Amino acid sequence: MSMTIIDLEQINKLEGQARFEAIEKARQALAELSPLHEQPVDRIRWVPVEDVEPNDYNPNSVAKIEMGLLYTSILHDGYTQPVVTIWDEEKQKYVIVDGFHRYFTCRNNPDIRERNLGYLPIVVLDKPINDRMASTVRHNRARGKHSIDGMSNMVFQMSENGWSEAEICGELGMEAEEVLRLKHITGFSKLFENAEYKKAWESKVQLKLRKQAEKQAAAESAD
Repeated sequence: MSMTIIDLEQINKLEGQARFEAIEKARQALAELSPLHEQPVDRIRWVPVEDVEPNDYNPNSVAKIEMGLLYTSILHDGYTQPVVTIWDEEKQKYVIVDGFHRYFTCRNNPDIRERNLGYLPIVVLDKPINDRMASTVRHNRARGKHSIDGMSNMVFQMSENGWSEAEICGELGMEAEEVLRLKHITGFSKLFENAEYKKAWESKVQLKLRKQAEKQAAAESAD
């Protein structure tokens, strides 16, 4: 207990950036002692917004009016959700998994950025690139609109990295048909080579076309 009091007294003597950094170190040290330290939300940290950057695969998009609502919410209520990130050792940056628009709001609005002292609240996930992509989709599918191209490219990258259709379905919360449709949309025909559902997919398309033709023929006969 005495150590805690001494540390707090020392921190209180610091000013500006030095005090902020000391508080952050203390916060992270306490988080390591928490029985819930494996939960990302138990290890929220503040980092300079310049140390955070977007990923290059996020398929989520938000309308302009919704961005305005987000700005108003953060302006009046502050940050209630941290930005979810991973640490990229090569770039020496925190790369966004979820929360690009919260990051964008801080970076591009001087009033909010100044109030935050140029810092952004984040949590850091420890995941390989495939898992990070899946995490992004899981976070974003529950809200916002998704770019078909972005989703298709992500499925393509995961397939290229050795994920099976079943694994992609499980990680992204998609049906097999949805995954195959995204692959089909991309035009990457090689993704269908040796695909488990290739024959079923082609048969279903053929059946749909045949039914449409039969329906049209029946309508013409009725006339």
